[in-house]
Amino acid sequence: MELDFEAAVINVSLLWMLTTPHEFAHAWTAVKLGDDTPRHEGRLTLHPLAHVDWVGTLLLPAITSLLGAGFLGWGRAVNTNPLRLRGGMTGLAVVALAGPASNLVLAVLLAAAAVASAALIPVLAEFLARGVWLSLYLAIFNMIPVPPLDGSKLLLAARVPAAIYNEIARFGFLLLVVALSATGLGVWLNAWSRLGTRWIFSWFL
Repeated sequence: MELDFEAAVINVSLLWMLTTPHEFAHAWTAVKLGDDTPRHEGRLTLHPLAHVDWVGTLLLPAITSLLGAGFLGWGRAVNTNPLRLRGGMTGLAVVALAGPASNLVLAVLLAAAAVASAALIPVLAEFLARGVWLSLYLAIFNMIPVPPLDGSKLLLAARVPAAIYNEIARFGFLLLVVALSATGLGVWLNAWSRLGTRWIFSWFL
């Protein structure tokens, strides 16, 4: 088996670049909705180290990329207190959606930058274009309603009993690994991300 070191370096670098604004969006939205927990925990910042989960942002994405086993990664979750959020569980859903929404905005900005740099710095343009794909991948992936992903907060907003949510959370990581390795989920995520990438680039070409 050949190890893809180039893919590992590129994917981990991009994940760090994309995770920071994603987690910051969660923190900023929570604070705007009345919960100062992210501010007190030092998460209302664009400093990458504040949002790193060393397993999810470095080790696991590097391993999966090296082995060509798809892509699995995440940042350190931003803690919020629904009791302090305006709207309660509805506010929690808004906070959860802020992360994937930031990835959509980033995808558009990266595409514009890739097109602008294509003639002068092709290597940079290629790197940014991969960032568009990965940003869309993360947006779609995070909407899967399995803890600890952002989409799981929509279950709470839909008033799924906490006992059921906590039971799902116990096996959340295992469910994701199985889903990506033993089903067509990873292929589907990749296909939709590439389709979205082509669509966004069509705006600039």
